[in-house]
Order: sequence, then C-alpha cells, then structure tokens
Amino acid sequence: MAEVSENPRTGVVGENSRAGLLSQLLRFVLVGGFCAVVDYGTYQLLLHLGLWVHLAKALSFILGTTTAYFLNKRFTFTDAADRGVGQAGGFVLLYTVTFFVNVGTNALMLAVLPEFDFRYAVAWVIAQGLGTAINFVLLRTVVFRS
Repeated sequence: MAEVSENPRTGVVGENSRAGLLSQLLRFVLVGGFCAVVDYGTYQLLLHLGLWVHLAKALSFILGTTTAYFLNKRFTFTDAADRGVGQAGGFVLLYTVTFFVNVGTNALMLAVLPEFDFRYAVAWVIAQGLGTAINFVLLRTVVFRS
C-alpha cells in the first residue's frame, strides 16, 4: 500500500512509494510520446525539405526537448522544488549532454545500419530510446528532484 504524505512546500497530498514512481513514469512516457511525435515529425519534415540529415536531427531534437521541458515541469515532476534558474540550467546541461548522445547515436546507427527503407526511422528510435532512458533517471534525481 502506498504511503501518503503532504508536501510541506505546496500542501498537496501525494504518494511516496512505488505507486508514485509508476504514476510519474507513466506521465513521463505520455509526455515523452507527445514530444517524440514533435521531434520525429519535425525530423521527417526537415528531411523531406532536403536539409542535411544531422542538422535536421539537431533541430528536431531541440524542438522536442523544449516541448519536453515545459510539459514535464507542468505534468510529470509536479512535486519538484522550483529552483528557478538553477533548475532550468540543470535541464539545459542535461539536455546538452543528451543532445550529443542522441545526435551521435543517430549518426552512428546511420553509419552502421545497412541500406533499407526504414533505416532513418530505426536510427531515430535507437537514439531516442537511449536518450529517453538517460533523461528520466537524471530528470527525476537531479533536475526535478523533490
């Protein structure tokens, strides 16, 4: 059974157990799914417009990431202490690292995957999956910690 307690900062009653973690993870996945649609849709649009693949990936990542920050702050990590500029700075630092992991993984996958119809999509999914795993752990434990 989940423990319930009141957040002294907000006065909001919330869960402090595995159920709370699972609820937060579910919200993270839903927000992430929406942001992935933003990222991938932008990526495909920019590729269709003839933009260089790595620049298209970089720009789509930035747009998806910006969307993720605001939605995660509002809906996922609602019990996080608001640390203002420090919190935003931590987010920027985390996503700067994730940016290089994501774009680098995408480039690596494009270099090693054989030519086939969904090669760009597969590379994007692998890069996105790695970045998402890193982000959840560090957003929860560092950027949006309680």
